[in-house]
Amino acid sequence: MLPAPGFHHLHLNSVDPEAAIDFYVRRFPTSVKTRWGGHPALGAPNDVLVLFDRVATPPPTSPQTAIWHFGWHVPDTRRTLEAFQSQASRGQTEVELLPLYTGDGAGAVLVSSDTWPGTGGVLGLTKAQIAEARATGVQPTRTGGFGYLRGPDDALVEYAGNHPAERFNHVHLYHEDPFCAQLWYQRHLHAPLVAGRTPRPPATEADCRVPRGVDRTFPALDRGGMFRTPSAAVAFGDVTFPSYMRQGDRPLVGTRGHLYDHVGLGVRDLDAWIAKLRDEGVTFLEEVYELGDTRAVMIEGPSREALELVEIG
Repeated sequence: MLPAPGFHHLHLNSVDPEAAIDFYVRRFPTSVKTRWGGHPALGAPNDVLVLFDRVATPPPTSPQTAIWHFGWHVPDTRRTLEAFQSQASRGQTEVELLPLYTGDGAGAVLVSSDTWPGTGGVLGLTKAQIAEARATGVQPTRTGGFGYLRGPDDALVEYAGNHPAERFNHVHLYHEDPFCAQLWYQRHLHAPLVAGRTPRPPATEADCRVPRGVDRTFPALDRGGMFRTPSAAVAFGDVTFPSYMRQGDRPLVGTRGHLYDHVGLGVRDLDAWIAKLRDEGVTFLEEVYELGDTRAVMIEGPSREALELVEIG
């Protein structure tokens, strides 16, 4: 069996790639400005790239695609928040911190650890669970947690701690059916599952279509909360692909041409992967093409996300 690909890059469209890269280096100082395959790039310390293409007009962020946001691990969420707030106070108005609504009236926090912690492996509470937490005196942990900021081109960027080191950590997806998507990644790309993000017993093709949970949870970027069940995840190297079911009623659209254009995965035998995926009926968006000093193909994932397989040495 071919070994699972490694995570190679996230590819963004931007009206000003150089300014975007400078923004991310200022926010996450262990990353560096670089180039790869003819593209301006951000290099994260865990050998992960964010590549950019320049576009003439702001790249669309709606309708919703399968790619929701991307995120970094940081050593200390609260210190990171304080650094962002300090940058904003010094006139760096590009630092826009996004409120997480708590479900308690109009309450909002900037990091999740300032409100009630989730339970049962879900990163949030329903309105009923919030009432119970309040009644029983549950307190915020005020350590670690996650927060969000708005990046260039209206990108949504998560930072989360407390972790051993700063690094690019995840690309968070929406799927039409998260457990079916998890099976797709496992079957076609040999992606390992992430502990705690897979049903027990494991889903099969016959039962992977699970209805979206009926209760919205908090904290959330939307005042009305968000649906967090079902939840699934796979990993490519040390980068995870967590996923929730799409939040609205409209089907997800393809990622190409949007802000988050595609994800790149590194493989060592591109021809063998092409033969395997073609035999399995996977959709090819682009046949083999040159990419810098190497070759690549573009395939389509289970919720219309574009996946670039990049041949690495």
